[in-house]
Amino acid sequence: MKEYKIVTPKLGFRNRMQNFEDVLNQYAREGWSVVKINESYTTIVFEREKNR
Repeated sequence: MKEYKIVTPKLGFRNRMQNFEDVLNQYAREGWSVVKINESYTTIVFEREKNR
């Protein structure tokens, strides 16, 4: 069974891409995989196995 998480990252104006990369890496370390990223980078959908 899978579980999902929807995240609205707070990226700011400076170092926007670095902050975005940091958010993705943080969730990857927790076992989350990206399912979809909104065109404007305002919403990211993650998934992972619930019974890990």
